[in-house]
Amino acid sequence: MAEAADLHDWVARDRRCVIHPYAAPISTAPLFAVERAQGVHLVLGDGRELIDGMSSWWAAIHGYNHPVLNEALRAQISKMSHVMFGGLTHEPAVRLCETLVQITPEPLTRVFLSDSGSVAVEVAIKLALQYFRAQKRPEKRRLLTALGGYHGDTFATMAVCDPDNGMHAVFRGVLTEQLFADLPAPVFGAQWSSASIDSMARMLEQHAHELAAVIIEPIVQGAGGMRFYHAEYLRQLRALCDKHDVLLILDEIATGFGRSGALFGGQHAGITPDIMCVGKALTGGVMSLAATLCSERVAELISRAEPGVFMHGPTFMANPLACAVALASVELLIASPWQQRIAAIEAQLRDELARCSSLPGVTDVRVLGAIGVVELAQPVDMARVQPALVEQGVWLRPFGKLVYTMPPYIIQATQLSRVTSAIFNVLAG
Repeated sequence: MAEAADLHDWVARDRRCVIHPYAAPISTAPLFAVERAQGVHLVLGDGRELIDGMSSWWAAIHGYNHPVLNEALRAQISKMSHVMFGGLTHEPAVRLCETLVQITPEPLTRVFLSDSGSVAVEVAIKLALQYFRAQKRPEKRRLLTALGGYHGDTFATMAVCDPDNGMHAVFRGVLTEQLFADLPAPVFGAQWSSASIDSMARMLEQHAHELAAVIIEPIVQGAGGMRFYHAEYLRQLRALCDKHDVLLILDEIATGFGRSGALFGGQHAGITPDIMCVGKALTGGVMSLAATLCSERVAELISRAEPGVFMHGPTFMANPLACAVALASVELLIASPWQQRIAAIEAQLRDELARCSSLPGVTDVRVLGAIGVVELAQPVDMARVQPALVEQGVWLRPFGKLVYTMPPYIIQATQLSRVTSAIFNVLAG
């Protein structure tokens, strides 16, 4: 355990030079020093243990310090930690790509490895644009998506995030102007209405001549609002894209690897995209790695047209350490009873978060898979709520009007009850 003076020193030194995500560059927001992590716990420098109800932004699905993942790192680092991927290959990358092709829907057969989810989406957009340029149809260069989505923080990805809740206002005039249909509806499991797809259908009908792709988060809209929508919407969207010769990109970065109750969100609808992005849980939250998969049709057409290569190449692409731990994480997940674990988490979240519906200021409580959301009428007061959750022994990171949990799959029932109780107690207080 760090001394109190050390704790104060780390926080103070952080405030002098570090910029945190979605925080003011010069900030006095609450900040907590983490000394180590184990299982589902974050251990603060003062010795307090917090149950991590966020899985480190949805990535640490196996918890922290998992011996299988640690051993994968040790074994790989004794061989090589990194080597360039231009003109070279290595076993961890090949085995990981083979595994991703095996577990994702056909006909996704080609894999591009990158460093982060935002880059994976950038790669997906580039693939779609090059696909139509290879056909000498450069006019098909725009993207269509639904309101309420989130696809990353880089410039191409910001342009397809929700225009109201995203970053369009800050970067207006700089971002490429893309097209938006209405929020996908109805909610997951509700009765389907054919009118729910009308807005998307109209947009495709009117703009097919200039559209390269539709990009959407399947079933769960993540950081744009944590909404769960109907599987039939995806089935209809797949048919519309085929009808209008528009590629379908599924952004599975948040939904991939079991979070929604299916291994991939698109499987709720039984559809296959032309291009698919995965990340976050890919390495079990140990290292940064993402992947973009595409069909053989997309890969083949790009390969035989000018310039004959795909125009992207990160320096640390296919980092052997990241590939090795990703392979170990995926194999660990597939070998585990993950479906039963997700089902148990879902049932417990439904039961224990239901009482939040009675609290003043709560407008909705919703659960799908290992995702539990409490939506408020007003934005969360982070200066009060964040420290209050820590005092309850829980780490959550609310945003906007949402207090939500996406816990590690290994969380025990008693630990999850502490998370749901903390949400209720803090909102009730």
